[in-house]
Amino acid sequence: MKWVRQIYDWVLHWAETPYGPIALFLLGFAEASFFPVPPDALLIALVLGARKKAFNFAFLCTLASVTGALLGYSIGHFVWWSAPGQFSSIAQFFYHNIPGFDQKIFYDVKALYDKWNFWIIFTAGFTPIPYKVFTISAGAFDINLFLFILASVISRAGRFFLVSFLIWKFGEQIKTFIDKYFDWLALAFTVLLIGGFFAINYLL
Repeated sequence: MKWVRQIYDWVLHWAETPYGPIALFLLGFAEASFFPVPPDALLIALVLGARKKAFNFAFLCTLASVTGALLGYSIGHFVWWSAPGQFSSIAQFFYHNIPGFDQKIFYDVKALYDKWNFWIIFTAGFTPIPYKVFTISAGAFDINLFLFILASVISRAGRFFLVSFLIWKFGEQIKTFIDKYFDWLALAFTVLLIGGFFAINYLL
């Protein structure tokens, strides 16, 4: 959609200003609960401009995203329902105005939580799956808060530190590759990681 591209370009322009790190924090925070553009693009641009600060940017982005995830969890826990089984006006606003939200997806996520719990939070945090849908749903369905925070920290740190490391190590030459294939690489890595844990659990 054209407006999403406009927001994406607006996000990137912050890398050319002194306020880039502040914008990165605010973007990472907002994306975990309502904003449609993930912080990776700005993170890449900032690391390219100051590779010595790559892991500082990754830490900042992780902290912002996990903090934003707690806001999303709070939205789901405290204001998502007006009565048991009835969506509040806040929920209706999200369904009508925030990309990625609708009632079917919301209840599909519940089924995923019931089956996978920790792993679905981890997967949503590391991969291109819209993270905000899962943070709000986690609060709405009273997912264990400790597991939610743990999965969020591991997955978000894994994602942002991986991006920062690749840019720090390879610079501009890998930017196009990340832009084009990162979503697929993230999905593949998640499948392998989760499969490995299940294999270890089965063997033991």
